[in-house]
Amino acid sequence: MALCALVLAQGLSWAQQPLSPGDQAAALATVHGVVRNAVSGDPLPRVLVRIEGDADRGVLTDGEGRFEMEGVPAGPQTIRLLKPGFHDRPYATEEIEFQADGPAHSVLVAAQMPDLAFSLTPFSAIHGHVELSSGDPAQGISVNLVKQVIRNGRAVWALVRTVKTGEDGAYRFGGLPDGIYIIYTQPELESEPAVTAVATGSAAAAARPGYPTVFYPDAQDFTAATRIHVGVGEQILANVTLTFEPFQSVSASAILPNGRPFGEKSASGSAESDLAMPPIVAAVMDGMGRHTLYTPEYNSETHTIQTSLPDGSYTLWIAAATANWTSSGQRFSESNTALKTVLATGFAEFTVEGHAVANLRVPLSVPSFWRIHLHALRTALQPAQPASGAGRGLQSMVTVTATRAGTEPNAESGGEIIAEEAGQDLLDLTSGGALGPVWLNAMVNDHSLCVGSFTAGGANLAREPLNVGFSSVPPPMELTLRDDCGRLALQLPPSLASFVPGDEPFYTVYVIPDFDSTADLPPMTIHPSSGPTLNLDGLTPGNYHVYVFDSSVRLEYRNPAALAALPNVGQAVTLSPGAITNLVLEVPGH
Repeated sequence: MALCALVLAQGLSWAQQPLSPGDQAAALATVHGVVRNAVSGDPLPRVLVRIEGDADRGVLTDGEGRFEMEGVPAGPQTIRLLKPGFHDRPYATEEIEFQADGPAHSVLVAAQMPDLAFSLTPFSAIHGHVELSSGDPAQGISVNLVKQVIRNGRAVWALVRTVKTGEDGAYRFGGLPDGIYIIYTQPELESEPAVTAVATGSAAAAARPGYPTVFYPDAQDFTAATRIHVGVGEQILANVTLTFEPFQSVSASAILPNGRPFGEKSASGSAESDLAMPPIVAAVMDGMGRHTLYTPEYNSETHTIQTSLPDGSYTLWIAAATANWTSSGQRFSESNTALKTVLATGFAEFTVEGHAVANLRVPLSVPSFWRIHLHALRTALQPAQPASGAGRGLQSMVTVTATRAGTEPNAESGGEIIAEEAGQDLLDLTSGGALGPVWLNAMVNDHSLCVGSFTAGGANLAREPLNVGFSSVPPPMELTLRDDCGRLALQLPPSLASFVPGDEPFYTVYVIPDFDSTADLPPMTIHPSSGPTLNLDGLTPGNYHVYVFDSSVRLEYRNPAALAALPNVGQAVTLSPGAITNLVLEVPGH
């Protein structure tokens, strides 16, 4: 982790002062210590202990987990530990690439410094075999892994990665931290038939055998999947059996708002001018409106959307879109990065029951937007602050995102839909094909304002998610900002305010409102070299609790049960409108 300005200033002052030969020798020190397994406590051999930066060098630990480096320049140094199969402390925030290295260790090197004591945590793994009911080798079957992660203080599901089975049907997800996971396979059809799967007016629309999606161990949908609880360093076996069954062909036509089929030429022989052959995409949802892994394709010759599905009830969603950012407020889902502006969208419900479904018509219409009206409550405590840029309004000062709240994994890109500017003090969200409940979060980019309330038709969006349906449009949403924001100055206790020789302690701090809020305060880190005070601006006035941890903790802080399970109740603090409040942190063990 980067060193603070104070420590850098100290390092620069040392570097700028000329040293005598005796001082040069005194400015070098020996760094020594031990690295252990965080679970068993056993010493870890062959760990690379590396000093980064100007003093870039490294050594391997011996059979007793010990290391020693001589001639290291005195002063602040950054040390990182590396060993295959193990990871150092994580970051407090958890994104999809959660296995990335966490913060390095800040060490103040000095003569006769104490032993450094480090620990590494073993990674976990989920592995198994995919077996086919036909007895054929299950080679090349795609297996997906999703993990329950904390995003904006809530537990959601996120797609981690996909692997393919080997020749013997085996798969493995290694390098996993502990947590809760779900495993499921992607659908697999037999090799392509000799004729097109859906041929207009022919008998070629025959069933194709294949293997539908299975959620470990044998469920048909995400809600019924077994949650795999993986402990630190555990190797979990999860086998899946796929059953051979017929897939029926499905063919659909998209009907433009003017009543003409998508792709059909006009009387003059040219494509329709209002939607002149834009890209078209489609998705298949199950009977509960959840995305499936069955992928429809557009046939440019027949101008139809085609797919093959096992028996069941489905919804086909279609969108015609452009590849440009040309229209504000019409952003497409980030998981479809090539299609940015939705021009028309529609859906059709249907059932597959032992035979093909042909000539399904999907009427398209201009998509509905979730309109967000922005307001600012001005008080005498603060003068009105103009938004950045002449003539700009509140829409340039606020970022609103929507994240799926249901039991459906968010995409690798983050799974968030971001509101677009739609006019003076207006934002628009589009569903991007998302259905079900979504959580809305608001981040104010100008600390002269803070979030007051966020409602939809009287419903408090901080307390309940917004439900999205194909044919339903939520009531107009109202996001109210206020300018009487509070400030909070967090301070380390005096005994911890100095950077002393050795491995610097660091603390994870959560500032959590006692009231409902759609504003998000991510976890923060405070340590002596960053300065003993952490200043927070733009906070909504009210009562808060502050929690301090001496490690990286991922806290589901919007879940009252998760807060109640903590070993301490936190520090209560009240932020008054327009005022600054000082708080000395209660640090574990001090």
